[in-house]
Amino acid sequence: MKQSMTKNVIKPALAFIFLMGIVSMFSDMTHEGARSIYGVYLSLAGATATTIGFVTGFGELVGYSFRLFAGIITDRKKNYWTMTIIGYFLNMVAIPALALIPENGWIYACVLIVIERMGKAIRNPAKNTLVSFAASQIGQGKGFAIQEFLDQLGAFLGPVILFVVLYLSKGENKFSTYAVCFAILGIPAVLTMLTLLLAKRKFPEPGSFDISTEQSSSKALKMSFILYMAATSLLALGFADFPLITMHVFRLELVPSDTLPLLYAGAMIADAFAALLFGWLYDHWGIRVLIISTAISALFSVFVFSFNTLNAAIIGIVMWGVGMGAQESILKSAVSTIVPKQNRSTGFGIFETAFGIFWFLGSWLMGALYDIAPNWLVVFSVCTQLAAIPVFYITWRSIKSETLK
Repeated sequence: MKQSMTKNVIKPALAFIFLMGIVSMFSDMTHEGARSIYGVYLSLAGATATTIGFVTGFGELVGYSFRLFAGIITDRKKNYWTMTIIGYFLNMVAIPALALIPENGWIYACVLIVIERMGKAIRNPAKNTLVSFAASQIGQGKGFAIQEFLDQLGAFLGPVILFVVLYLSKGENKFSTYAVCFAILGIPAVLTMLTLLLAKRKFPEPGSFDISTEQSSSKALKMSFILYMAATSLLALGFADFPLITMHVFRLELVPSDTLPLLYAGAMIADAFAALLFGWLYDHWGIRVLIISTAISALFSVFVFSFNTLNAAIIGIVMWGVGMGAQESILKSAVSTIVPKQNRSTGFGIFETAFGIFWFLGSWLMGALYDIAPNWLVVFSVCTQLAAIPVFYITWRSIKSETLK
């Protein structure tokens, strides 16, 4: 009887995770497709490398720092669906609007990029909390890994679609062609909103999946969470945003400009399969798997920015994708494990705010270092990511000690 009841809960929980994964798939077709050409588009619109590093980093700062307030509001109001829908709407409207900016209108593009990140800030704590409720039935690592796999499938398809558009538009004005790409991304943007509304209709109360009764926290829990944020902040500080990578490849002319989206598509495929692998490992090994993924991804900048060959850049991009896949699945899973249900949106908000601040600082600094000498970017990126490894180990020991009490 108990086994039958468990299956009756697991099946709809899994269905909800898959449906939200499809939402993420269409969403990532839109904003990750856009992200694959941000660097080139901003450059064509007149932005410098320092500006691109600042804007993409500032966008991430806004996209993460506002999550603190969004998380607190969500936990107080318990309005998970409202915050998710509002955030997705802003997220999905801003990207097609990039098609409307004039030539040399990089300032307008920067504003829209920040608005798009603001939408993600509003939706993410609530959306991640909804998924964590359902993931409690199948394992936090597996739950977020499934969503991340579908998410990155969309992140692969978006750049591939743009590649086809750019390939078919050879010989035309580059700026206008890239503008058309953003207009086309309006199609998956609409599909995102339709699928999201369907998910709300079918599962109006996902919180019922999570029947945990744990209450807020002890000193040990607070310490493990602080250590965890310290480790992930170091990781974010040294993890270059992809527009810097595409800009570097574009400037060196390692590939034709119309194939640049394929590089991001390749990174997203590596991301997708890494998310599945590391999500499964997380449910067995816990936070220790972040030590492995960080060790793999820490050297990506060496291959991308030091060797200046296509083969080396591809290796570095794959390593970047592995690191991103681990981040997107395990980092959320760990927050879901550490933070109690009733405070989980706030926990996501606090964690992602710290992550975003350091992502911003790192992206801005690495953009400036690139303008001086790319090798300085490499040294900074490698050192900060490797510094995260011992802190992850200390965090694991802290969580283990807390569990034994």
